[in-house]
Amino acid sequence: MNSKVKDFLISLSIIFVFVTILVLFLNYVLITYFGLNKDNFLIIILPLVVFALFLFLILSKSILNPLFKSDENLSKTVKETIHELNIPVSTIMLNTQMLQRKITDEKALKRLERIKKASDDLLKLYEDMEYSIKKEIDHIENDSFHLNEIVDNSLDKVEDIRQSQNISINKELNTNIVIKSDKNGFAKVIDNLLSNAIKYNKKNGYINIGIENSSILYIQNSGKSIDTKHLFYLFDRFFQEDSSQNGFGLGLSIVKEFCDKNKIAINIIPLKDATRVELNLKKQLIN
Repeated sequence: MNSKVKDFLISLSIIFVFVTILVLFLNYVLITYFGLNKDNFLIIILPLVVFALFLFLILSKSILNPLFKSDENLSKTVKETIHELNIPVSTIMLNTQMLQRKITDEKALKRLERIKKASDDLLKLYEDMEYSIKKEIDHIENDSFHLNEIVDNSLDKVEDIRQSQNISINKELNTNIVIKSDKNGFAKVIDNLLSNAIKYNKKNGYINIGIENSSILYIQNSGKSIDTKHLFYLFDRFFQEDSSQNGFGLGLSIVKEFCDKNKIAINIIPLKDATRVELNLKKQLIN
């Protein structure tokens, strides 16, 4: 338990004890003076309850305000710092692109390519941090976007790791299907599911992506089927069915958290020599 939480609990406990003692004392005085019977019960008790609630709120606000103010200042500082990180990263990328146009030396170009790759990684990290902070601190507005646009962008990201795997998209997905959701969060869901489909696929395997029944987005990959005994643990944080694979077992827990928050039903179906993941987007579709 961190110190801020401890201070918060201690402050609330002190206020509660103080208000309780004060109200019990007033209750004792009033009963001693007026007596207590069915005629005056509400007249005595109800004002005391209202007074206790009012006093508790007033004292809580005055004592806890510094704690909340500290959180507000921290949130503001973090958001401003994250925003400023974008400037040096963008500067590095812009100057790298300019140098690539002028330099012809092969070794120097390779070094620049490594710098560009590192800059891309930094930019991706910046975008992930910015999204995570906004998700925790601010309210994220839902956007309307084409489903195939998100899938295409995810496919571009995994182009380097797909190797010999064959990826196919059914024609229904390429129609103008528009959904309304948290666009960045939804993109992370597709990124994670597609990355898993590649990671746990077999050599020269397949990945099928498509839409069924107008609202079910599915990603199916060949390879070893998921053991049914692990179905209850797949979404647990840090769980990995195959510990030999790289990663921390966070992908599916992130996916599940987003789906639960945005009312997207997710279903993982083990098939013979394949695994299929389905997302029910019925509540996100814009007709």
